[in-house]
Amino acid sequence: MTNVHEKVVELAKRRGIFWPSYEIYGGVAGLYDLGPIGLRIKNKIVRLWRKFFIEDNDDMVVEIETPLVTPSRVLEASGHVENFTDPIVECKKCGRVFRADHLVEEALKINAEGLKPEDLTRLIREHDLKCPVDGGELGEVRLFNLLFRTQIGPYSSSVGYLRPETAQGMFTSFKRVYETFRQRLPLGIAQVGRVARNEISPRQGLIRMREFSIMEVEFFIDPESGESPPFERVKGERLKVLTASEKEKGGSPSEFDVEELVTERIVVNPWMAYWMAVASRFVKALGIKDFYFEEKLPHERAHYSRQTFDQIVLVKGEKVEISGHAYRGDYDLNRHSSFSGEDLSVFRKYEQPKVVKRKSVVVNKEALNKEGKDFVKEFMSRLTKMSPEEVEEALRRGETIDGRPIANYVTIAEREEKVHGEKFIPHVVEPSFGVERSLYLAILNAYSERKDRTLLLLPKEIAPYQVAVFPLLEREPLISKAKAIYERLRTEFETIYDDSGSIGRRYARVDEIGVPYSVTVDPQSLEDNTVTIRDRDTWNQVRVKEEDLITALRKLLYDNARLESVGIPVSGTHE
Repeated sequence: MTNVHEKVVELAKRRGIFWPSYEIYGGVAGLYDLGPIGLRIKNKIVRLWRKFFIEDNDDMVVEIETPLVTPSRVLEASGHVENFTDPIVECKKCGRVFRADHLVEEALKINAEGLKPEDLTRLIREHDLKCPVDGGELGEVRLFNLLFRTQIGPYSSSVGYLRPETAQGMFTSFKRVYETFRQRLPLGIAQVGRVARNEISPRQGLIRMREFSIMEVEFFIDPESGESPPFERVKGERLKVLTASEKEKGGSPSEFDVEELVTERIVVNPWMAYWMAVASRFVKALGIKDFYFEEKLPHERAHYSRQTFDQIVLVKGEKVEISGHAYRGDYDLNRHSSFSGEDLSVFRKYEQPKVVKRKSVVVNKEALNKEGKDFVKEFMSRLTKMSPEEVEEALRRGETIDGRPIANYVTIAEREEKVHGEKFIPHVVEPSFGVERSLYLAILNAYSERKDRTLLLLPKEIAPYQVAVFPLLEREPLISKAKAIYERLRTEFETIYDDSGSIGRRYARVDEIGVPYSVTVDPQSLEDNTVTIRDRDTWNQVRVKEEDLITALRKLLYDNARLESVGIPVSGTHE
């Protein structure tokens, strides 16, 4: 970890944001508890995500909830049982296991994502890479499945897994949701839920965990509809994108208007551009301004993806993925339809009926009934497995059954009919965020130091509290008046009260958890019923009448008013 990561982790432990789970037993890598402050921030991040992805698109996106425990058959169909793997390598001396691509990347300073085990083994041998712990020889690279296996009920044959993503529950529920959502596309199914991945080497706090929460949308579309996304909802949004071609050349991201991504054919489907723009607005709302979208190369993509962009944030000098945007095509519904035997197609109605020619097989029953039962049984068994086109081809080739030409028993008829539509399997666009990763990156981005103090410059929308209330001194009647103001404010704002320690320490405590404004009751408050409002970011203060306090805070919190516009600036401070 870099120094700033260590400082953030220490701050998180000290102020109840997050800490290692089960730490009285030594902790378990990749598992973290969220404390009272961390959970408040997390819940606000989820609320903000719901606003951008669901509420602002509630004409086409609905939310559901599906189980964490997933039957094996579901994840066999999805391809996770076979493909959800990472490469590992074991030290022959100490027995420690490492994620091979990360080890190679750190040692050789190259991008090893998506390389095959044999390629990673070759790089380890060519560069004589050793165990980073004791210098021992490394073995052959092999694949390790990241699914957490479990047993459903008392029968060992009933295998299940803890889901590695929320997506599969949305795919298996698609037809049910589609039927209740007026049977129309596009249709987005959203979900926020817990997932588990048996990571080989969890690292960097909440960046790579074994259990965490995901915020995902599976957006089902008709790939031939030609319907344009509502780009007016993201008007003015410009995205930095590193395309696959530029990435291969070692180039840098270029800036595009959202609709340019479509006209320049940078995205395979217009809805990819739309949800990337929504993701851009969401990440900005977390306070993160420096990011871009990086297209994955074919060998880097997941098994289900036709195109993927990672949203990469640059924070405190590091690059970290905050979201993934995949065009999954019809892979998932096709697989689940095949494995379950259920028809997951939908009906596309034509604007005008089409006249089509249909071929059908006509059986000469009179001729067939003259044959024996065994022949009839064999003939019909073979016939029912063939399409009219296959039967026609068999007739052309003069095929026989038991030496008898099938032309004796069947003919092909052709007729015209009106067709009002056709069935098809919807395609899927998926934007996906990790909740705890978003929390960590928002905190890392907000971390700041001033003089001998630490501040979290969190956006107001995700700060754990909106306002803090203090008496300047720990004595009456300042405490009583401050508590009365606190009771009044907490009916409208998320408010915290503190009268412990010096006022400077109390300001420092709320600065460290990101509370944007503090209200202080001082001796002057007893004389003229005024209080001070302190700004977290600047430490400036203004004095306002107690009767105007709620109005002033509304302007600051909801209208982004300047502090000086709601009261009289205070020359000295309580610091």
